[in-house]
Amino acid sequence: MIQLRKSEGRERCYCAEGLLAAGFLAVILVGTALLALPAATRGGRSIGLFDSLFTATSAVCVTGLVAVDTGATFSPFGQAVLLALIQVGGLGFMMFANMIMVMLGRKITLRGRMLIRESMSCASLSDLSGLAKLYLLLALGIELAGACVLAVRFVPAFGLGRGLWMALFHAVSAFCNAGFDLFGHFASLTAFAGDPLVLLTVAALIILGGLGFSVVLEALRNRQGFRNLSLHARIVLLSTLLLLGAGTVFFLLFEGNNAGTLAGKSVGGKVLNAFFQSVTLRTAGFNTVDQALLKDSSKLLGSLLMAIGASPASTGGGMKTTTVAVLFFLMLSVVKGDKEVNVARRRISDDTARRTLAVAALFITVLIAGTLIIAAIEDGRFPLADIAYEAASAMGTVGVSSIGTPNLHAASRAALIPMMFLGRVGPLTLAIAVARRQGRSHRLSRFPEEKIMI
Repeated sequence: MIQLRKSEGRERCYCAEGLLAAGFLAVILVGTALLALPAATRGGRSIGLFDSLFTATSAVCVTGLVAVDTGATFSPFGQAVLLALIQVGGLGFMMFANMIMVMLGRKITLRGRMLIRESMSCASLSDLSGLAKLYLLLALGIELAGACVLAVRFVPAFGLGRGLWMALFHAVSAFCNAGFDLFGHFASLTAFAGDPLVLLTVAALIILGGLGFSVVLEALRNRQGFRNLSLHARIVLLSTLLLLGAGTVFFLLFEGNNAGTLAGKSVGGKVLNAFFQSVTLRTAGFNTVDQALLKDSSKLLGSLLMAIGASPASTGGGMKTTTVAVLFFLMLSVVKGDKEVNVARRRISDDTARRTLAVAALFITVLIAGTLIIAAIEDGRFPLADIAYEAASAMGTVGVSSIGTPNLHAASRAALIPMMFLGRVGPLTLAIAVARRQGRSHRLSRFPEEKIMI
């Protein structure tokens, strides 16, 4: 048996991560070209390359920030292109590439399996093709079920053909945590603020998409109770439940008497809309209340929830729930004086802890830098709270806006594009892909240790 050197193995891994980022970029460029075609818009007038690039990036990175009114601007062909970009971006382009290779009878190479593993955040290289098929069928089944429920409302409202299309588009957009809508006038789901069927269906799709395929599949297969789930699944489920519950309670407290958002609604309506606001900030981007009318306290809370984002191997972006959970347990271990990070009688590896710190540091650095750049470009046109809300929405691949993204200068929208890309691909993945020299080999010697006061 030939054993690869450690440095060679790392180079191959880094190459896989680089190709993963390049794959997302390639899909964005193809989408840009298609959306720039006159056939993609109503009236046959192209929206231009810049707005096409912004829209394609937002769709592939399942963000939902828009430079133009999606429902009023794009033709049926343009909407179909958007739906395809959302689906590929949400489920991962490598999953679709794997399906195409299988259908053509092509054998998946080792590099191909490594790419699929990176895309799906799997630990093993075994039976990835079968797992990718299962994930794809699971996603399509959930989307179809959601579309059937939404059709109950949309078909009577829009007619049979358009109603079915609206139901399918919004089910896919919700499960992929994209937040694109076809209602026009940047209205999102405000017309359905009092409709529990629509809001709870969309919320369920958002939550299932944000949990991650592996967690959903493990929960479906588990028959022995919560404690028999893997540590990863338990952390994802508990952190998601905690964030959704806390977000709902705080939005009720902050916005309960706000005439522009929750005031005037019934108790049930307040709870429903506060819950939906908490859900949608988990990288989805739909909204039932005017985000511009939110209080600053709600925008700050929303920015934190957007930065945390969804879970690994899901359709959402952000730092990820597990990243924040590991950071919390790491902090707890330092406070307790423990040398190791232990959770539920399991030990978190030092490598996982280091990668967690790197992800959080890179994410926060880019978020702060992006906020400062946009604030400098806009030069006082918008409050800082709104700019930070916009930047967090881009980095968390959420898509809500209290400013109205088209109202920003073109330079500010240009700054949002790499933030959306980083939020979806992952700051650490992209950093490793660019900085391959980081892991060429282990040092044969060690420098003297010196203490630094903290």
